[in-house]
Amino acid sequence: MFVLTIDQRNSQGSGDKVPQLLAALADLPMLLAFERSVGDEIQGVCESALTVTDAVLQVLRDGNWYVGVGVGGVHEPLPSSPREAGGPAFVAARQAVERAKKSGDRPPVAVAGSPGAPDAEAVLVLLGRLIAERTDAEWRILQHVDPGKWGSQTAAARRLGISSQAVSKAVRRAGWQEEWAARPAAAVLLERADNLAAGPDTTERRTDG
Repeated sequence: MFVLTIDQRNSQGSGDKVPQLLAALADLPMLLAFERSVGDEIQGVCESALTVTDAVLQVLRDGNWYVGVGVGGVHEPLPSSPREAGGPAFVAARQAVERAKKSGDRPPVAVAGSPGAPDAEAVLVLLGRLIAERTDAEWRILQHVDPGKWGSQTAAARRLGISSQAVSKAVRRAGWQEEWAARPAAAVLLERADNLAAGPDTTERRTDG
């Protein structure tokens, strides 16, 4: 399982942004949907590494949050709310978000709870840096470009009323294709971390199955 603990940066100076973030993450397929846990913090639980990757990168794009990913077990049966849940993954998520707050100039994301956590964290940090360095002008173009889809850049140029060269330049400068090529790698490493957190017997069963 994966637990995400996400805490707002500089909440006193920028106001409460939790409602907007909850709305932005509402469509993600979670086992326990994101909820406000305490203060300006939210938590959610999921079992999909791809969902974790999507959530982390969406939150890092916003730029107003510290992100902690906890890997490991949770107490079952699951309650109806993450505020009532517990287990090693929750403890790890708390450790991770506290470490993310000390990340300095690097993207504020951390992964904890497994021997494989550092590998997954490293790829998420690299992807987060790509996202953080994009300009608003680049995002206005990128939101119209389907990564990896032939003809997408030409269609985006027509939709935006700009040249295909301008779209191509924005895609290349922003590392858009590289991001989407690396997202599955981040998910694979998160899944590996989850297997390692579960122990060698479970890892073997998952690999064989």
